[in-house]
Amino acid sequence: MTGTVKNWAGNITYSAKEVHRPRSLDELASIVAGSARVRVLGSGHSFNEIADPGPGGTLVSLADLPPAVEVDAAARTVRVFGGVRYAELARRVHERGLALPNMASLPHISVAGSVATGTHGSGVGNGPLAAAVREVELLTADGTAVVIGRDEERFGGAVTSLGALGVVTALTLDLEPAFDVEQYVFTELPLAGLDFEAVMGAAYSVSLFTDWREPGFRQVWVKRRTDRALPGFPWAEPATRALHPVPGMPAGNCTEQFGVPGPWHERLPHFRAEFTPSSGAELQSEYLMPRSSAPAALAALDAIRADVAPVLQTCEVRTVAADAQWLSPSYGRDTVAVHFTWVEDTAAVLPVVRRVEEALDGFGARPHWGKVFTVPASVLRERYPRLADFRALAGELDPAGKFRNAFVDGVLDA
Repeated sequence: MTGTVKNWAGNITYSAKEVHRPRSLDELASIVAGSARVRVLGSGHSFNEIADPGPGGTLVSLADLPPAVEVDAAARTVRVFGGVRYAELARRVHERGLALPNMASLPHISVAGSVATGTHGSGVGNGPLAAAVREVELLTADGTAVVIGRDEERFGGAVTSLGALGVVTALTLDLEPAFDVEQYVFTELPLAGLDFEAVMGAAYSVSLFTDWREPGFRQVWVKRRTDRALPGFPWAEPATRALHPVPGMPAGNCTEQFGVPGPWHERLPHFRAEFTPSSGAELQSEYLMPRSSAPAALAALDAIRADVAPVLQTCEVRTVAADAQWLSPSYGRDTVAVHFTWVEDTAAVLPVVRRVEEALDGFGARPHWGKVFTVPASVLRERYPRLADFRALAGELDPAGKFRNAFVDGVLDA
């Protein structure tokens, strides 16, 4: 490939010397073995330089590899190649009467890239997307294939790996029987007196949305599995029309609302697979904290909403169950995640990002690895108790640092 390559939002221009789109695993292995520095570009839905190999490096896209999805219905597993996106994976899995336990808001993102950065869906009992992974297949620095399974000690560092261990060529995921979901939207949930645990535990997945222009939440998206009870939602009024999470945006590209039941993969994401949710004219940040700190953290954000609101499109609050991946933002703790969709203006957004980080500093906030943040690497290292173990694993699998870049160096270097 030649020409300029940017991320989905257009705020990052990759500085790679070479960009490749191999069509086979053999071609990929040859490229990896013959390159000094390698980073993999997934769907480009990261908002920082995590994927940039640097001026002398090689950027590899897996989009042209065979989009293999191999479902083992008897074992309830699926082996999915590195370039596949969730929308295609979900469709193929559902055809076999099976389901993933959770999905992110966007079905358009790549499976390998999502789990490598700790991306998640929503639900007090639902872990991040990496929680479904049972085996990871990597190409290491010399092009050798390595398989790491859930029964190995080093598995805790192998999935949410920031791309620092090798090129993920395939993942094997756990599945469960297919299920249907009903989605309901409510409006104007007060922040004052909010029973956070009750609200977020009211259904399989619950998301709160606000523009922080006023206290409280403008929308609540409640996703109920039809095979589980719906205890009711007495804290807010049902929406009278279909809504988009960003005020003023058309709701047509959002998943079905008003309690119309549908397959899991057509309700768990907020956006339909057949629509691009936006043009990319946005920046994103996200911070993940212990769920027990949610009321205090939300109060801290409410106190600075006059700073946040002018550059905000929408803010989403979700929950994630604790994870065992060493670099997962949900590692070792049930989590509340606060996600910000900003306007497309880096100069205006960065000072507000710093203000948010100051407000959340006392809560041990871990930023999403693929979003905009300014938390110093020294602080990040303090918030990941297994970082030394990951550093050792990276040294074992990639002793020359072929898969490192400036972003990874900042995280790993003591």
